[in-house]
Amino acid sequence: MSRLTRGSGQLLAAVLAIALAALVALIAAGWTGGAAAAEPSLSRWRGGIDLYRSGVFTTQQSWLWCTAADVQIARNIVDHQRDHSTSGQRTYFEWMRRHNRYDLPLSAGVDAAGWAAGMRHFVDGRYQLVASSSFDSAVHSAVQRMRLTNLPVAVTVSHGNHGWLLVGFEATADPAKTSGFTVTSVRVVGPLFGLQSRGGYDMPPNTRLTLDEFRRFFTPWHYDPMPMVWDGTYVSIQPVPVKAAAAKPVVTKPPATPKPTATPSPSLVSPTPALASPTNFIAPSPVATPEAAVLAAEAAGPTPEPRAAASGESGRQDAALLTIAPILLVLLLVAGAAFAVVWRRAARRPDPPA
Repeated sequence: MSRLTRGSGQLLAAVLAIALAALVALIAAGWTGGAAAAEPSLSRWRGGIDLYRSGVFTTQQSWLWCTAADVQIARNIVDHQRDHSTSGQRTYFEWMRRHNRYDLPLSAGVDAAGWAAGMRHFVDGRYQLVASSSFDSAVHSAVQRMRLTNLPVAVTVSHGNHGWLLVGFEATADPAKTSGFTVTSVRVVGPLFGLQSRGGYDMPPNTRLTLDEFRRFFTPWHYDPMPMVWDGTYVSIQPVPVKAAAAKPVVTKPPATPKPTATPSPSLVSPTPALASPTNFIAPSPVATPEAAVLAAEAAGPTPEPRAAASGESGRQDAALLTIAPILLVLLLVAGAAFAVVWRRAARRPDPPA
């Protein structure tokens, strides 16, 4: 092979190797990025965060649809949408009803397992059901995970009869940097606003509450028809960061588990819109309180495929993959074809005598 041919072959081989390595690395990055939502870049800490934006709020279109409206509001926040459609809420409500842990009457709406499944499927795959033994531990973990993920937290209020979203908070230190912080206030969104505003159910969206004020609404779970393992706990649906979800979860001690009780047969009962307080929008689901056990219990029914998070960072990564991958693929094919041509020509020529 001539010196020129050898040099050309070496150059083309180098280009081929670089293109192949870049393509493999890019595809690998795309695959790993799609497995779980990328954690957002933390914004500068200024004493608190507020995820609420004008245009994201929507009023629940039925007395039973508080959880569906919460899903719609959360999607508006996360996906930067302004969806206020009745059809959307109906879709979320019916889907979550099908993923309830128990066959509840229509008047009981969506149970906690169905709501958690809906938050995972329609909003972000990192949402998990959490039951805390104290108000302080529930708020502490909720705001820390909100800070780390930039996602709202769903909470059950009025002893589990209604559902709100936490969309912001203020604290004495950055929860992303330390666990030694004290929460001084939270910001809440309740979907009943616009339909009813009595006794705090519900206040204008993004209302700021001190912890003493929030304690009046975020109360321990209690379900009159039957004893439940969640009785006495504070139930929320929190976005667990990917790294924390991979590690062994730290959970609070659950109360003693009562003996199973027969589930009442479902019956269709029309909701009563004239109530001064929320009707039973969320019925409890008797699942274990540790997070790992909660997830396992939820899997007893149909398990939805988690919806990939619609974060700006993951969207930019997907766009970069779609843009760069074809270019690298063309470069790889051109380099391979050129290398083959040079190699054939070199094979036909005898090397010059030394």
